[in-house]
Amino acid sequence: MRAVIQRVSEASCLVDQQVVGAVGPGFLVLLGIEEADGIDDLRWLAQKIASLRVFSDENGLMNKSIHDVGGNILLISQFTLFAQTKKGNRPSFIRAAKPDKAIPLYHDMTAELSAQLGRNVATGVFGADMKISLVNDGPVTIIMDTKDKDNH
Repeated sequence: MRAVIQRVSEASCLVDQQVVGAVGPGFLVLLGIEEADGIDDLRWLAQKIASLRVFSDENGLMNKSIHDVGGNILLISQFTLFAQTKKGNRPSFIRAAKPDKAIPLYHDMTAELSAQLGRNVATGVFGADMKISLVNDGPVTIIMDTKDKDNH
């Protein structure tokens, strides 16, 4: 699994010109799922996201987690995070999980993050043409990959 985590002042997701998910201060998480991913990857990544200390404390230092500041998460499935661009100019998405595997893991990630935060996580619509708006706060953007656990 690969996640792009952006600290935001606000973020929203539109599908067919309707808001389907929105948050105030917190994270916009773009989540890519590949065929090799499983529940252990999901649990590790959810715990890392929920514990990530990138919110300012009283001294202006990034010392607080999303849980500490009462922030929310907008979780968006994004298979393009596994684009392979080594050959040619058209990306290949062969590593991205097919919907029959990715959809359950996406829903499980939503449930796991909600449990970690103690409140519901907002989502987009898996497979839909989504329009994502955000105000990146900082900017702070962190990339995590479960296949790279030793570097996080």
